[in-house]
Amino acid sequence: MKVAVFSTKAYDRQFLEAANSPIQHELVFFEPRLNQSTAILAAGFPAVCVFVHDLVDAPTLEILASGGTRLIALRCAGFNNVDLQAAADLGIKVVRVPAYSPYGVAEHAVGLILSLNRKIHHAYNRVREGNFALSGLLGFNLNGRTVGIIGTGKIGLILGQIMKGFGCNLLAYDVYHNAELAAMGGKYVELPELFANSDIISLHCPLTPETHHLINAESIEQMKPKVMLINTSRGALIDTQAVIEGLKSRKIGSLGVDVYEQESDLFFEDLSGEIIQDDVFQRLTTFPNVLITGHQAFFTEEALHNIAETTFTNITDIEHNRSCPNEISAQPQTPRDLQLKK
Repeated sequence: MKVAVFSTKAYDRQFLEAANSPIQHELVFFEPRLNQSTAILAAGFPAVCVFVHDLVDAPTLEILASGGTRLIALRCAGFNNVDLQAAADLGIKVVRVPAYSPYGVAEHAVGLILSLNRKIHHAYNRVREGNFALSGLLGFNLNGRTVGIIGTGKIGLILGQIMKGFGCNLLAYDVYHNAELAAMGGKYVELPELFANSDIISLHCPLTPETHHLINAESIEQMKPKVMLINTSRGALIDTQAVIEGLKSRKIGSLGVDVYEQESDLFFEDLSGEIIQDDVFQRLTTFPNVLITGHQAFFTEEALHNIAETTFTNITDIEHNRSCPNEISAQPQTPRDLQLKK
């Protein structure tokens, strides 16, 4: 099948070409993101492959459909950037990669926790400047602390396993309870109880209308003083302005994020020579107790290999009119697709 691949970097091309070698789909790589302006590039391509920041809204889908596109292959798990109803109306199928880096994302969340707690990023810079003083680097033992996990699918479960290894107590919230988390001693509670009793809160849920700004002024008010907040899931789960106020009031003791609600204008690009116009993001970077990474939690060799292989398996299934387990539609397919509620 002829496939237009958008939002491609050198590393994307490396892994996609390797996975495609035995299959021989016809791949054409485009560095720009897919949106209404760039959709014309896909004219004549029956399949389009996109990533998290490609905008696959109704106007874009209409242009794609008019050019002959009949398949959108997401090389990511989230699909909040796709208008599924518009795709269905236009006869365009949508497939995704539901799980590709659960260990990578969970391990990155732990990396944020450890770095924020022990101020490793600050210590690194101090030592390079010949400053070996310990003042300002005080942390706490993870052993005996309570970690609240919101969303206990594969990533949340793995995070629970790792934090249990540190000797942490686990609280969890999810519409669907994971028996494996309960078996390791995790306790499911409602969100207010999780907020009130967690020293560390880590988000591992999808972005839906129900979870948009799940962390807001009201929920922050319910949290323990000096709580550590971690988000490696979707940026818009957090109301950034409310979190800034929480940091200023010291209600939030530290913040580690790999995602940001307006990240599509920033992440995956080298803007080191530019003036960043996002004042909210720039304000976040001024806090010494905030650690931001640029949507790299998924970025492991294993993940890029899995993404590429599953993407082409999905495309081949659709090409040969086989049932594809990773096809998604306007209606949720499984209990894991029935998303968290507040």
